[in-house]
Amino acid sequence: MDKQHYLRMCGIALAALLVVPGCSSVKNLFGGRHKDKAGEPAKLVDITPTINVKRLWTVQVGKGEKYLGIGQHPAIADGTVYAAAVEGGVYALDLATGAQRWHHDTKLPLSGGPGVGGGLVVAGSLEGDVLALDATDGHEKWTAKVNNEVLAAPAIGGGMVFVHSNDGRVTAFDAETGARRWFHSVDTPTLTVRGTGGLTLGPGIVFVGGDDGSLTALNMNDGNVLWTTPVAEPDGRTELERMADVDGEAVLEGTTLFATSYKNRTVAIDGPSGQVMWVSDSGGPRGLGLSNSAVVITDKDGNVVGLDKNSGGSLWKQAGLLNRAVSAPTVQGDYAVVGDFEGVVHWLRLNDGAFAARSKLGKAVAGKPVVAADGILVVQSVDGKLAAFTLQ
Repeated sequence: MDKQHYLRMCGIALAALLVVPGCSSVKNLFGGRHKDKAGEPAKLVDITPTINVKRLWTVQVGKGEKYLGIGQHPAIADGTVYAAAVEGGVYALDLATGAQRWHHDTKLPLSGGPGVGGGLVVAGSLEGDVLALDATDGHEKWTAKVNNEVLAAPAIGGGMVFVHSNDGRVTAFDAETGARRWFHSVDTPTLTVRGTGGLTLGPGIVFVGGDDGSLTALNMNDGNVLWTTPVAEPDGRTELERMADVDGEAVLEGTTLFATSYKNRTVAIDGPSGQVMWVSDSGGPRGLGLSNSAVVITDKDGNVVGLDKNSGGSLWKQAGLLNRAVSAPTVQGDYAVVGDFEGVVHWLRLNDGAFAARSKLGKAVAGKPVVAADGILVVQSVDGKLAAFTLQ
């Protein structure tokens, strides 16, 4: 890494601290200590596992994101795991064995992605590059450029690639050629959480979360706004109090959209109309997990909360991971799964939130764990370790 690149990376890490509020968040990023005992990470208590978690494989994919606060996570499609690294390029691995299928090396500091679909794997960079690869063998199809860093995974559908950059702009590129088709811009608040709202695709619609606490539906063909609905209102006397970022990807089930905000708010929205169906006063900065009956979120303090999917009512709250910089949850079978700042992966029972199992991966797990259609869970740590787990 040359000196200029090193200095830029350090500057980005400092910026991450400036936009992530709370001394406990800073401590959790760097593993330090703080005199404020109330902000100390909860110590893990011994548990008796009630499920058998088997690790299928562990693979190193680049050098990881370190302390950039991006929350990189893999994507899975057709039995292949795709992962991007800030240093190391893009990897394609066999889901069952972890064997490498291909590796595309690049000097680009890849931060957003990968997104997978339509025969493409697409990742964005800290310098605003968009890199599209052939999903079969990893050769470069095209590159493009946006005006700001890309921290969220691109989305692919309808013959286009959609990229949400950190300045709030959504840009649509032709999936075959990389030519820009349209863009949609919004103003961003002065102070935001490190990260950018992920993109969710519906029939002819791109759903995008905003740093102002809103969720917007865009026409996939031309980028025109169909509706904008607040997930949380950015109210308060200071910029810090007004932070209401919707940084995790909304989850679409049927015609219902579920989204969560840093400002302790989770909503269910009717996708076609934008009408709010229910509201919960529990929310988190990094997204949510969805089961047949529950919505699971991680709040900014590290509490993992289960909500009734039909009403938003509280089902349970697990406070045993307080101040441990807990990742967004995902659902694997009958369990919610999260990672923490020490690289520990936790399985919680969906019926009551009790700990069921845990496994140590590497350094911090900041990105949301991902579950394949066959139930295999894949987790990525900030030091570039990628591991797959199955329940037995």
